[in-house]
Amino acid sequence: MTNRPALAVIGLGYVGLPLAMEAVRAGMRVHGLDQDASLIAGLLEGRSHVDDVTDEQVADAVAHGFVPTTDPVCLGSVDVVVICVPTPLREGTPDLDAVKSATEQIARAIRPGTLVVLESTSYPGTTHEMLLPALEKSGRRVGRDFHLAYSPERIDPGNSRFGLRNTPKVVGGVTTVCTDAAVGFYRQLADEVVRVGSPAVAEMSKLLENTYRQVNIALVNEMAVFCHDLGIDLWEAIDAASTKPFGFQAFRPGPGVGGHCIPIDPNYLSHRVRSLGYPFRFVELAQEINGRMPVYVADRVMHLLNDDGLALRGSRVLLLGVTYKADVADQRESPSLVVAERLLALGARVSYHDPFIPEWDVAGERLFCVPDLDTALSEATVTVILQTHRHYDLDVVAKHARRVLDTRGRADGANVTKL
Repeated sequence: MTNRPALAVIGLGYVGLPLAMEAVRAGMRVHGLDQDASLIAGLLEGRSHVDDVTDEQVADAVAHGFVPTTDPVCLGSVDVVVICVPTPLREGTPDLDAVKSATEQIARAIRPGTLVVLESTSYPGTTHEMLLPALEKSGRRVGRDFHLAYSPERIDPGNSRFGLRNTPKVVGGVTTVCTDAAVGFYRQLADEVVRVGSPAVAEMSKLLENTYRQVNIALVNEMAVFCHDLGIDLWEAIDAASTKPFGFQAFRPGPGVGGHCIPIDPNYLSHRVRSLGYPFRFVELAQEINGRMPVYVADRVMHLLNDDGLALRGSRVLLLGVTYKADVADQRESPSLVVAERLLALGARVSYHDPFIPEWDVAGERLFCVPDLDTALSEATVTVILQTHRHYDLDVVAKHARRVLDTRGRADGANVTKL
């Protein structure tokens, strides 16, 4: 491994593009490979499509040798290849077609000594069972002719405190030599690198992180439902429990879970467990609980209107914040979509506001962000806070709105009801 290796990043999404930017800052020669020609054209013109990477950062990287491309020929001229392609679910089953395609491209172009790292999330065993045979197919030997490792991505979109550089990087290689090569590479990008004994351990660590969150969010979501029926302020109870300096970590309820990690990643672990012949009950129960929260939110809107002697059908319902996470434009798996679909199905007149989303397709209907938030608040029968972007002054929201259902527990006022 050279001190400043040439790098190819396959997949320039929310994981791959920040990785490429950090590598350029570290002085590496970086190729970014993606099959989306319009995305590549935008990068070459200095346009970012990722929240955590600015246009200026892309333009500066291109000026310093970053080469976005759709041509896999670059894979034959680099020292390191990192795979950051999507790994979605198809009807509950992991879809690793993009990983397979990337591995096949690498196998055709790989040169002696190349380090290959998978960062895309998958089930434990993927690196050994899928990548290793494909890369050794032509007679190459891992640890001798090339190196192979897994290092889970830990990107948190919108997090201004922790990024690639100051988040510990877990690395597990197929052999000790492979691990050494991967550690040497990532030490140039991250302040701390954590060695583990195998790719499977590294793969499991990623799924453990997000399954832990899924299960604990499900716990407080279920508690939110029965605490409402009991007349207990769960948010106040969580704040009280948080004063304990040991043995407790606060999770808070919401309208459901979104993004790629929490609603998707635990399914990879569940898939692997089912292959052993038994269910992963904790994960499947947590998915069920979190999956029904959007419908619960819509039903709470209906009950609030009933309390005021009003019908949901024909009432104006304003949704605030429809992305999956605060202060990002990412809508992947956002529970807000299910909330809106349910409200429309029940006859509500749905509108929305989100500074990041100018247009929104809901149940075949195209909605547009309301142009005047204060007016929309005053006209809506109920305002539902789904996401607390910094753009929103919740005191102003409570002041102008007639009635508020706050799914995040952040607003106060006589007209505010917490989930």
